[in-house]
Amino acid sequence: MAELKLVVFDVDGTLIDSLVHIKGAMKTAFDACGHTPPDEAAVRSIIGLSLPEAMRKLDPSLDDAGIRQVVEAYKDSFNRSETTEVRQDAPMFAGARAALEQLHAQDELLLGVATGKSRRGLVRMMGVHALEGFFVTTQVADDHPSKPHPSMLEQCLFETGVKAKNALIVGDTSFDMEMGRNAGFGTIGVKWGYHPDEALAPFTDVMIDDFAALGGAISDLLGARQ
Repeated sequence: MAELKLVVFDVDGTLIDSLVHIKGAMKTAFDACGHTPPDEAAVRSIIGLSLPEAMRKLDPSLDDAGIRQVVEAYKDSFNRSETTEVRQDAPMFAGARAALEQLHAQDELLLGVATGKSRRGLVRMMGVHALEGFFVTTQVADDHPSKPHPSMLEQCLFETGVKAKNALIVGDTSFDMEMGRNAGFGTIGVKWGYHPDEALAPFTDVMIDDFAALGGAISDLLGARQ
């Protein structure tokens, strides 16, 4: 019997184009707390981190209490968005659902998620896009240190019983790729996300520019790691 394989996906910037949604929630949160909102480039740079770490990077002047205040304001703004707004402002990338369906149909391939979102945020996003049935393991920022710490991916391995040599991470940021390397995963970087290619390159085994290339990249990389 063939060994099980595991492909873990980042969410924001990889499966979901959530920049508009995240940027809007950041502006609302920083305004509500009396701070200058970050610009788009700054928001892009921190997507994927846990919220406290993201806020610390966006405004190094914030103390711990200030960080907690902005984090709660962000969560409140994000979670008050209407479902129709989420679907409009954070759509799936073209080809993402078809790719998930094709991978999910393979009996020896398991799928997972490792995201900087909270559990509440992930559950909501998955419900909006009807993604609940695809993933056997879902890891969120509530339960782990921020990326690029390998804790999320190590828990994916623990929950599925898959060996690291049979596991890959697909993501759009250097945090995803470095996390993968730290956990002993193969790494597939996507070019349609929020970090530039050169930021991913030092930690990435394969780069793809379209979801149509994902299945082949997964097969090739898993084969090369045996």
